[in-house]
Amino acid sequence: MKLTKLAKQIQVSTKSMKQFIQDFELGRYGINAEKDSVAAHFEAFATDNIDFLKKYEEDLGEKKTADQLAEKISQPKELVEKAAKDKNFPILENGFFKTSVSSYGIDHYLGGDYRFVYRYFDQKTPLEHIDFVGYRDLYFYISEMLEPFLDPKQVKDWGISKPAGIIVYGAPGSGKIFWSEKIAKIIGYRFEEVKRNFLGTSFVDGGKTDFNDYLNTVLKEDKVLLFLDDFDQIMMERKPESDVEACNLEIQSSVMHQIGRFTKENVLMVGSAISLADIDNEMLAPGRFDVFIPVFPPNANERAELIRHAMTKNLEADSLLMKILKNNKADQTPFWKPIAERMKAFSNTMLIDFTQSLRKKIKNLYQKNHNESLKIDAELLESALRDSAAKLTREYLDQMTKFLIDVATYNFDDFKGRIENLKKELESYKSVEQPRKSIGFSHNEGDVG
Repeated sequence: MKLTKLAKQIQVSTKSMKQFIQDFELGRYGINAEKDSVAAHFEAFATDNIDFLKKYEEDLGEKKTADQLAEKISQPKELVEKAAKDKNFPILENGFFKTSVSSYGIDHYLGGDYRFVYRYFDQKTPLEHIDFVGYRDLYFYISEMLEPFLDPKQVKDWGISKPAGIIVYGAPGSGKIFWSEKIAKIIGYRFEEVKRNFLGTSFVDGGKTDFNDYLNTVLKEDKVLLFLDDFDQIMMERKPESDVEACNLEIQSSVMHQIGRFTKENVLMVGSAISLADIDNEMLAPGRFDVFIPVFPPNANERAELIRHAMTKNLEADSLLMKILKNNKADQTPFWKPIAERMKAFSNTMLIDFTQSLRKKIKNLYQKNHNESLKIDAELLESALRDSAAKLTREYLDQMTKFLIDVATYNFDDFKGRIENLKKELESYKSVEQPRKSIGFSHNEGDVG
């Protein structure tokens, strides 16, 4: 894609984009700031991180002194001045930089954490293999956590072992099963969901069998991902005020007893939880369930893209709905952005509900007048929005608030941008608690868009 076209599309100046490519040394990935073309990986990064690139452009255009820049990125002035000298950014006698200087560029040069940029250019996780909409940052994070399964040198060279257990957590409807299945696909394991009848004691052919027997059977197989739903309920910590069911205590005991065999027998258990807060700390200890994967609700850009994808999925070019969508330019993502902006903190399930409701309303309207030029107007969208918002209950928002606290505690450094965005969206419903850490520049922490 042409760099000038991409810059216009995301409403960021070409000059700023070229400076960004130079500041982050993307030339080593084949991204040439002097050529008017960029690879698919850079296009993906830019469209996913528009807010960050706009912040970068705004910062680049601000006149600043070394003192101001040092304060902004929480680095000593001496280091900032040395970095500016190394990068040939002269400082005038009045203390201001002679040319435009990016705080992000200097922060990156001094070791700031901008992994979210380079994940897009990591050849171990090529984007052409991604078969879902959005969530590239989560995909790259998961791939990074799974490297010990994919690269035996991780154990040999660095002593980094495969995890025995992973917890995928998020509010209902976020897609925890989808991502658990994706994990199985990435590492080449067979996905098996633990059925309810395996969790208790039963009698088969006159013999007694329980969850421990089930585990022993699975451990005889090779490369199995065991998916356990309601993990936070089953593995709940025993407290005086809580009543943990006897069968759950037996499951906890079996898992604790057998988990040491998981990696040896090529078995990975993935637990699905709404919250991490009530899980027994013994389960979260190193070597057990010590990898946490948060599944966020989609952001505004992802919501628009997901709606477009769901509305056009499996439609043939000459289908009635596709004709109507094209006449409204609703086969393109920009059409859906205004309504997507209003769907703050909506889960993936709520988006599907919206598209199903809208499809039916469009069908009913067409059957009245058989007009392929019917308009998908604000009234139609508003009606479908009301239908899909039925699941946006107080309970759901409380679960999202708890999720925000969990992710700020366990995965803050990995998802700073998403945490900030979700915090703002939840605040619009006046029901959010403050994250435990503030978001902004600090030593070795880059600002994520």
